[in-house]
Amino acid sequence: MSAAVSPQNLDLVLDVPVNLSIELGSCQLPMREVLQLQVGSVVQLDKPADAPVDLLVNGKLIARGEVVVIEDRFGVKITEVIGGTQPA
Repeated sequence: MSAAVSPQNLDLVLDVPVNLSIELGSCQLPMREVLQLQVGSVVQLDKPADAPVDLLVNGKLIARGEVVVIEDRFGVKITEVIGGTQPA
């Protein structure tokens, strides 16, 4: 059974909160090294400093972008939208 998506049905979910996260990179560490982390420790990530960051919604990749600074906060400028359609 398939229900048609109407504008009214869509309005029901547009205000549902989702988790948006930005991933700079990742790495694998042995538990021994994780337990040795302390203030001042540096963890090297798998991406180069100039690589785009990933934007994830509820863990699903939706876009990529570049880190920007807006006043005293970080932000992300979207450079690529993954899948779906983009507004004209």
